[in-house]
Amino acid sequence: MAKDRTQDYYEILQISPMAEPDTVHKVYRLLAQRCHPDNKDTGDEAQFRQLSEAYHVLSDPERRAKYDIGHAELRQSRWRLVSNGTHAANDFEVEQTIRLTLLEVLYTRRRTEPGAAGISMWELETLIGRAREQLEFTVWYLAAKKYITRSDSAELVITAEGVEFLEANYAMNVQRRLTPGQKAS
Repeated sequence: MAKDRTQDYYEILQISPMAEPDTVHKVYRLLAQRCHPDNKDTGDEAQFRQLSEAYHVLSDPERRAKYDIGHAELRQSRWRLVSNGTHAANDFEVEQTIRLTLLEVLYTRRRTEPGAAGISMWELETLIGRAREQLEFTVWYLAAKKYITRSDSAELVITAEGVEFLEANYAMNVQRRLTPGQKAS
């Protein structure tokens, strides 16, 4: 169950937690065809394994019920984090720093792994240290400004506009970064 807590199977399958079993099956089949290792154009073995694992849990009513309990607890704890962080006096500055940090992460991935430039929300949560719910607004904003986009596999990727914005604002972000143990002013 520990692995279940770190993986959001609903996000992996790109479905709602309220999705009917038939929807789970249809979406899985569509995504599995796209990323099956035998698919020369879009095959991705690691993503196919994740999809299969998610489908295996969500298609079995008993396993899904057990997973949903942990999933609900995780969502509640994330919302507690979000609600505790919404009263900071410098929310705007913190949000700007998070935007630039997210762009830096995507920029670095694009430069170091151009063939696999996308990053999942789960990986961003881990790298940035923010819950998905805290990143949703940031992702929405950056996508609306066309600084990031979603790949066919729903991973986030920086755009050319995003690179230009980051380069123009990079110095500001470096100055705002906190060193370990330092508090925001």
